[in-house]
Amino acid sequence: MGFFSLFLIIPFVFIFVLLLPIIAIIDILSSKFEGNDNLLMLLIVIFIPFGAILYFILGPSRKIK
Repeated sequence: MGFFSLFLIIPFVFIFVLLLPIIAIIDILSSKFEGNDNLLMLLIVIFIPFGAILYFILGPSRKIK
């Protein structure tokens, strides 16, 4: 049971640890924000462990449309 559950956990770890921050950084660099929000969002994604999830919750409301 433990070995099988490892195969279920690895894809989620890959998505949240590696892929999601890369997607967030690309989205930050390709978007326009007011003032220094661009730099602030980038620092949140890089230095806070679940910063990418936080960015996808807060980021869209701070973008210039």
